[in-house]
Amino acid sequence: MALRIHWAWVIAAVAFVTLIGAAGFRAVPSVLIDPLHEEFGWSHGTIGSAVSINLVLFGVISPFAAALMDRLGIRRVVACALVLVAAGAGLTVFMTEPWQLLLCWGVLVGVGTGSMSMPFVATITGRWFVKRRGLVSGVLTAAGAAGQLVFLPLVAALVTEYDWRVPSITVACAALAVVPLVVLLMRDYPSDVGTTAYGATEDDEAARPVSGSSVLRSLRMLREAARTRTFWLLAGGFAICGATTNGLVGTHFVTAAHDHGMPSTTAAGLLALVGIFDVAGTILSGWLVDRFDPRYLLVGYYTLRGMSLLILPSLLQPHVEPSLWVFVIFYGLDWIATVPPTVALCRERFGMNGPIVFGWVFASHQVGAAIAAYGAGAIRDVNGSYDLAWYVAGGLCAFAALMSGRIRRHVTRPPAGSPPPEPSLQRVHRS
Repeated sequence: MALRIHWAWVIAAVAFVTLIGAAGFRAVPSVLIDPLHEEFGWSHGTIGSAVSINLVLFGVISPFAAALMDRLGIRRVVACALVLVAAGAGLTVFMTEPWQLLLCWGVLVGVGTGSMSMPFVATITGRWFVKRRGLVSGVLTAAGAAGQLVFLPLVAALVTEYDWRVPSITVACAALAVVPLVVLLMRDYPSDVGTTAYGATEDDEAARPVSGSSVLRSLRMLREAARTRTFWLLAGGFAICGATTNGLVGTHFVTAAHDHGMPSTTAAGLLALVGIFDVAGTILSGWLVDRFDPRYLLVGYYTLRGMSLLILPSLLQPHVEPSLWVFVIFYGLDWIATVPPTVALCRERFGMNGPIVFGWVFASHQVGAAIAAYGAGAIRDVNGSYDLAWYVAGGLCAFAALMSGRIRRHVTRPPAGSPPPEPSLQRVHRS
């Protein structure tokens, strides 16, 4: 008897491969800073500005890409995004001026990877899954961490063995290699292959194409979502999430540990270990979303994260003690565990427009990360240590937990056109 696999799992597999690549492509420029400085004499600030543009576009382009997927289809948008990444990476081998670096690694790669970021996950899970939606969200989100783990060691080895041009060409070839996979196997809607979303019933709303300007629709959804308290609670919490992960720990942990006498290579290894446990934590979080109220999961994640940040200054020492290993493992499990419940709440509150709204929520994540990356550095310059930054971050996590607990659940499904009015006090129903 032939084994029949629902088409949704094929879509999820293709999305997983795509997201692994997108995360790896976006992470590569950080490895090239020193080689580019040595060859061209460009300042670290100039080279870093390309990374900054990349990060900003990675967040800002997300809601527009989600709207474009509704208008043109997932397959077209993702295929074009991969081509942009390949062009941005490949053209760098011909550059001679700083503005070319800003254009290639900053704009082209930033737009390309931003089109395949977290709202892409929300779009896939929203269209193709009803059952196992949380689990699939966790697996696809974990692909981001897996991409960095796969690419960064490879890129570092290629730079050491050859020069920075080889990894640039490698990224371009890898992006182009995924395009045929997307074109041949990715489908926009379950109806395209004569099926329904995995686990769907007759009562479940089916995704369908939309018309009109994608840019205007994205901006309209921002305007309408911004009228609701739910949006601001989600965006505020996710901004703190970005501030306490990518912005603070991801940017400053190695330097902070070095301030306490720990070798930078040891601190970098600990940060890599955070990424490994991040994969397991995000998948587990997706599994939990299918079984528990996502609001309470967010409350738990932010509360525990805040407590761990408050005690981190006392754990940093020249040598790695068992208590620091515990922090690394725990923080890795909690790193982006907030994504699956946030996606679930956006979907529940805003219906088929959930991926676009989540794109704007994700943009707040990147803004929070950027503010924390600068703010923690400023605190270090003024005080000579990062201690205050850890304490402030711990307090912000408590605030994020409070905001998450204030989100209200909804009894009925929202219409596809626009978000419904904020509900009055009513009985909570878990659909």
